[in-house]
Amino acid sequence: MEEIEAITAVHHPVRRRIVDYLGLYGPSQVTTLARALDQQVGSISHHLRMLQRADIIERADDPTGDKRTSWWQRSRTRLSWSADDFADSPADAMLARSAERANIKAHIGRLSSWHRAVDPDPAWKRAAFSTDALSWASADELAALSKALAETIDTWRRSIATDDGAERQPVFVFAHGFPTTP
Repeated sequence: MEEIEAITAVHHPVRRRIVDYLGLYGPSQVTTLARALDQQVGSISHHLRMLQRADIIERADDPTGDKRTSWWQRSRTRLSWSADDFADSPADAMLARSAERANIKAHIGRLSSWHRAVDPDPAWKRAAFSTDALSWASADELAALSKALAETIDTWRRSIATDDGAERQPVFVFAHGFPTTP
C-alpha cells in the first residue's frame, strides 16, 4: 500500500510536472528543471525536498563529478493506490480521493490539450488512439487487467530504442477501468 504522503506529494501540479520531467529526461539539475518548467529555482528546490521526503525522487550523482551542483532522479516508476486503501483513516481516505480527482483532472487536461492543438502532424494524429471496452468482470479479474496493462506498458517502454534516429516526442498513455452501468 502506498503511503498517503507519497500520493499527496505527487499530486501538486508542479511536483507532478517535476516527476514527469525526470521520468522522461532522466537525472536533471535543479536549474534545468526550473528552466524547463518555467519556475523559480527556489520553488523547484522546495518541491524536490517534498518529493524526496515522500520517497518519490532521490539525489543523483552529478555525471561531471562536480559536487557543487544538485542533481535529482526518480526513485520509482509507478504509484498506484485506491482511496479504499485508507478505510481505517477517514482523513487519509479523503486525501486519497482528492488525489484521485487531481489525477483524473491531469489526465483529461493532457487529452484536451492534445485535441486543442493546432494542426498536429498527421503521422502523430494517426498514431494517437482511444480505446475502451465494456465487459463483465469480477474485482479480481479487473485487478488482473490492471496488472497486465501495467506490464504491457512497461514492456513497451523498455522496447523503445533511443539511438535509432527516429523522431520521438513525449507520449502520455492512460487507461481507467471501473465498475459502471450501461
